[in-house]
Amino acid sequence: MPVDCILGKTCFIQKYVDRDPGPQYRDFACGALSNDGHRGTDIALYDHIAMDRGVDVRAAADGTVAATRDGMPDILVTAPNAPDVTGRACGNAVIINHPDGWQTRYCHMKKGSLRVKTGMRVTSDTVIGQVGLSGSTEFPHLHISVFKDDVLVDPFQPNPNATCGAPSDPLWGGPIPYVPAGLISTGFAAAVPDFMDIKIGTANTQDLPNTAPALVLWTHIFGGRKGDIVTLEITGPQGPFLTQTVLLKRTQSRLFRASGRKLNGPKWPAGLYTGIATLTRDGAQIGHQTATVLVRQ
Repeated sequence: MPVDCILGKTCFIQKYVDRDPGPQYRDFACGALSNDGHRGTDIALYDHIAMDRGVDVRAAADGTVAATRDGMPDILVTAPNAPDVTGRACGNAVIINHPDGWQTRYCHMKKGSLRVKTGMRVTSDTVIGQVGLSGSTEFPHLHISVFKDDVLVDPFQPNPNATCGAPSDPLWGGPIPYVPAGLISTGFAAAVPDFMDIKIGTANTQDLPNTAPALVLWTHIFGGRKGDIVTLEITGPQGPFLTQTVLLKRTQSRLFRASGRKLNGPKWPAGLYTGIATLTRDGAQIGHQTATVLVRQ
């Protein structure tokens, strides 16, 4: 595992290698966590705040640094002031050569975080930099690609001819469960938040005045598929407050849904409100998170 994070708690796998040879895409489990021509594994952080705090990237195995690039800004590729990344889509990067023709490539690292130089020997415990937002990217993550004799290898299913569900011999040092989708974060706000605030990590509030204009529960989702069901429930100090079920109408790698009520009276009942967000696919729950907010007197 090349990132100092805990899968399912402080990071998650957003995308896998695209194994479809045509214009469509699929991951090694025949899921939709990829995009056409995606040539690596994306290990994503939960928000920009985590990136700002600093999350180390380590070499995946012993080897020698073959090339590095640093100095590119950490900025969304979709931002109005984003620089041209033509020929530099990988952003700040490190390439490591390993024995027997193996090579790993690390992309989108944080500006100024690289700790290695070309020709330097590294081990699987060597910190080479930190997760960033440089190059062609829309969320903080490490994109790692694995090659054998210059041929791309999917580390989850190295056999290029394997069918979905076939036994695999992954390259990782320990088991990494496949998670087809899930909830990234869930919280409360006084209005439907801006998606960018959710991505940054500033959308959630821990308390609200009892005169807040609205009470809104939101949830941030990865790997959403057409037909998935998102359920948002709020319980307040006086009992059930709100329940809404939303059917996703299209497949999206990232999205959010929100539901709430506007203030119709002079004030909200004071006390603790609990929100529950659930993601369901084909009748099975694949995501569940809770959040609380204190409404002050």
